[in-house]
This record gives sequence, structure tokens and C-alpha cells, in this order.
Amino acid sequence: MTELVERSSAEVIRAEAAKLFFERGYDATSLRQVAAASGLRVGSLYNHIDSKEHLLLQIMGGIMDDLMGSIRLAIDFDGDAVARLRAALAAHLKFHAERAQEVFIGNAELRSLSEQARDVVIAKRHEYELLLQDLIEEAGRASLADVVDARLHVYSFVAQATHIAGWFKPGGRMSLDEIVEIYTRLALRELKVPEA
Repeated sequence: MTELVERSSAEVIRAEAAKLFFERGYDATSLRQVAAASGLRVGSLYNHIDSKEHLLLQIMGGIMDDLMGSIRLAIDFDGDAVARLRAALAAHLKFHAERAQEVFIGNAELRSLSEQARDVVIAKRHEYELLLQDLIEEAGRASLADVVDARLHVYSFVAQATHIAGWFKPGGRMSLDEIVEIYTRLALRELKVPEA
């Protein structure tokens, strides 16, 4: 039972810290503010984190792990390379729109990490980009897509998702599903996928 409470407290701390880092920035947020927002005393934070940087690394590493998990889940089916790529792109876009605050932190606060911590996050990003690159190359090898440079296509798709995270607001002119469908078709057209 204690483990469940500790895990719950750790999740609350990460969620509250993410909100504060988004609103105020990492440098302008104190651990005292994180503790207050989490309903804890500062000393209690150290039962869950080693340092403020460790907390930021947990948030940034966690977002990359969650993103990889959502992509892997989306492509876990028997289908051709384009169907799997379509599913990956849709999951990629949806994730960025739904987790926009964390995505912002992941992009804006990378500079706030030490070199060692930054390398951890960059390695996770690289793993994610390689997964997308493999899907693109698979579609190219199957002659289902016109792949100019898989790595450049990945950068284009990542930029699109980062962009959607910056402007999408629920309740707007189009639903998230409609926007994801349009962006996914645009990405597949970039690869000259027929009927995209």
C-alpha cells in the first residue's frame, strides 16, 4: 500500500512541476513552489527526487518513454508499411497535441539540463527518430513511398508535430481527429504515397 501512495505522490509531483515549468520556466520555478503545488513540504520532495534537475529529467525522459510507447502500440498490428507509418504518424501528432505542455518543456528546457542528463534525453529522442526512420525506409523498400532521405522526412514530421502542439486548442474549428487526419495525409503526400 505504501508503494502505491509513493508512486501516486511522485506522479503528482511530476505533474505539478510540469505545470509550473510550463507556466514559469524551469529556472524561475523553485522546489518550494513545486512542493506547495504538490501539497507537500520541501523536505518531503526528496523522498521522490534527488534534485530539481532530476525532476526535470524525469519529466523529459517520461514524455519520451510515453511517446515511444504510444507509437509502438499504434504500429502493433499486421499491415503494410504505409498502414503502419500512417498509424505512427497519427499517434505522433495526437500525442503532441494532447500533451502540449510537456512537449513544450521537452523542447524549451533541454538547455537547462547538464550535459549528462541532456545526453539521456537526446538518446531517447534518437531512438524515437530511428523508429520513425525505420518505418519510412520500410515503406520505401516496399515501393509504397518515394523516400528522398528518411532522416529529413523524420525531421519534417517531428517539426509538424511540435508545431501542432503550439497552436491546437480543443473546441476549435476542427476536432483533433480531423486535424490529425489532414496532417497525416500531408505527411504521406510528402512521401508521394498514392491515395494519401
